[in-house]
Amino acid sequence: MDGWLEALFARHLRELTHPEVSRALKALTRDYVQRRGRIRGDAFAGRGKRAAFCLYYGPRHFVMVREVLRALKPGPCKAEIVDLGCGTGVASAAWALEHPGLVVGVDTADWALAEARQSWRELGVRGGALRCTLDRFRWPPPPRRIVAAFALNELAPALRARLLQRMLDHAAAGGQALVVEPLATRITPWWSAAALSVQEAGGRVNEWHLSAALPQPVALLGKSAGLNPRELGARTLWLDGTSGGIAPVRLPVEEE
Repeated sequence: MDGWLEALFARHLRELTHPEVSRALKALTRDYVQRRGRIRGDAFAGRGKRAAFCLYYGPRHFVMVREVLRALKPGPCKAEIVDLGCGTGVASAAWALEHPGLVVGVDTADWALAEARQSWRELGVRGGALRCTLDRFRWPPPPRRIVAAFALNELAPALRARLLQRMLDHAAAGGQALVVEPLATRITPWWSAAALSVQEAGGRVNEWHLSAALPQPVALLGKSAGLNPRELGARTLWLDGTSGGIAPVRLPVEEE
């Protein structure tokens, strides 16, 4: 991970200064995290905000997914990892480094897909990225490992419900599926129904307050933007059908 971070910071700070990225991180956090659902247009417009996301939220999400997987202790599965709404590819990279396998990232943002490919190369992860909307993505047959990290909440209710149902079906057919979302319940009103269905299927629902420390350059960037890099929390839905322990369940219809 150290080599990846060194290359990541060198690449993004080649044309931007640390104070510029810090200011962009403040703006990104305000617009994308605190005002989510009220912004119009692209929250990642501009080189500064994209760099801020790659340098702070990318490594942050990597550490969170890695620590969650270490706690969940997934059963052995050598299937490829499909990363839905992959962004910069850190969730699938964290899984592949813990449990090796080919990764396939799906997203619509060209800049994020390019960043994902670069990160996978620097982390030594084998994979490819596909530019495609999630409603048109053709799911591979199980067993596969499916991850959606900080992605489902950005979707329209009908599409999110379809993807969650596909994950339930996929796990019941022998695959694995992991959903990661923020702790804040106000931005995920759909969570309770999804969590109940996952529990009925035999999966796990967890809230995580992690003690893992962020790498120093990431933590320093967060502090410079007025953030608390020690607060690492997430909620997860976990389905592991590799031992046949997941039952078929129908997700309730989500209201628009």
